[in-house]
Amino acid sequence: MTGTVAAPGDDPLLLDRQVCFPLYAATNLLNRLYGPVLKPLGLTYPQYLVMLVLWEDEPQTVGSLGARLYLDSGTLTPLLKRMEAAGLVSRTRDAEDERRVLIGLTEQGRALRADALHVPETIAGGRSPEGLDELREGVRKLVAMLAAPGAEG
Repeated sequence: MTGTVAAPGDDPLLLDRQVCFPLYAATNLLNRLYGPVLKPLGLTYPQYLVMLVLWEDEPQTVGSLGARLYLDSGTLTPLLKRMEAAGLVSRTRDAEDERRVLIGLTEQGRALRADALHVPETIAGGRSPEGLDELREGVRKLVAMLAAPGAEG
């Protein structure tokens, strides 16, 4: 081994000193947790997130969905095409601006909401609502900080 290695507690390249790693691990664990709960609904986790936004307010443009979910259109468009093929959403050109695509729910997509009502409680798994609210708020602050201008570089 060559070069100078920092003292163990000062090494900036220790895995435990990284902000990215616990977020990466949490994301993987959440995907594993949601997978079996969403499978009977025929949804992947990203599709579930799209449905949550549309159940709140529809139609949405692809751009507004992407902004809300922090996804670019290159990621979102194939996802939406699969959801359209599954009969959950419709994709139509905006009559006011043909460049925009509006995403709306089909009747099947609206009906799926009733089947998904158990998901948050199942995922919470008996954890305290207060603790989950506190965690959610802390993570929201982190997302806002990371999404702020200048946070990329």
